[in-house]
Amino acid sequence: MNTGSDDAGSTAVAEDEAKKKPERRLGSRAPQFIRRSRTLHLSWQVGVFVVGLAVVVAGVLMLALPGPGWLVIFAGMAIWSTEFVWAQLVLRWTRRKVTEAAQRALDPKVRRRNLILTSVAVVIGAALCALYLWRFGLTMPWNITW
Repeated sequence: MNTGSDDAGSTAVAEDEAKKKPERRLGSRAPQFIRRSRTLHLSWQVGVFVVGLAVVVAGVLMLALPGPGWLVIFAGMAIWSTEFVWAQLVLRWTRRKVTEAAQRALDPKVRRRNLILTSVAVVIGAALCALYLWRFGLTMPWNITW
């Protein structure tokens, strides 16, 4: 959207808007022959909901157990989004927030701060390990007698 301004900021916004892909339409993505029959479409939606629910529950369990919990939860949401508008809206919001977080993480000031904090944490951790080794040697903590 160019307003005729020669301001560099407005052209950058116009270029960003032009790069965006058009968002997909909301609603069911079931095949046409399924959408034609009310009973068949309702059965399809129940099946999609049950499969998506199983995947989301597995993802929630993986949050406490080993496994890629969040990835599986988002996969379940993607399954739901093939049929349900609310899931499509949640995925759009999530995608937007992840993109914003990635842009913030690439900000030089944020990267510099994160590198400094990580360096400080590594130095403190190394100092604590050196102190432990100096005081107790290679003895395991549960074998130390006070």
